[in-house]
Amino acid sequence: MALSLYMDHNVSRAITDSVRVRGVDVLTAFEDGAHELPDPELLDRATTLGRILFTLDTDFLVEAARRQADNIPFTGIIFATQRRIFIGTCVRDLEKIAKTSIVQDLTNTVTFLPLHESH
Repeated sequence: MALSLYMDHNVSRAITDSVRVRGVDVLTAFEDGAHELPDPELLDRATTLGRILFTLDTDFLVEAARRQADNIPFTGIIFATQRRIFIGTCVRDLEKIAKTSIVQDLTNTVTFLPLHESH
């Protein structure tokens, strides 16, 4: 079964819409009414829903490290830095992850985009 994604409020609509067009199940923090939650609570919300959180916010890297150190489970985070990835690459990588992985593959981990650096 394909992964379902949970988009942090800082993810552009262009990415969200493009991933949806490719058949990926996406819920945004805005749509869920959770866009004002603090980061730890937003990650809890994604986990409760069984969705992998996609974000561009480095604060989630700190939160993931804290949870990993304290053995606090979370469904997983996919992280990209806006300055290091093109929208098209981001969309392709998110689609690939969503369609070829299961939640257990990403549980308690951070996956960094782009998946492969081009040379």
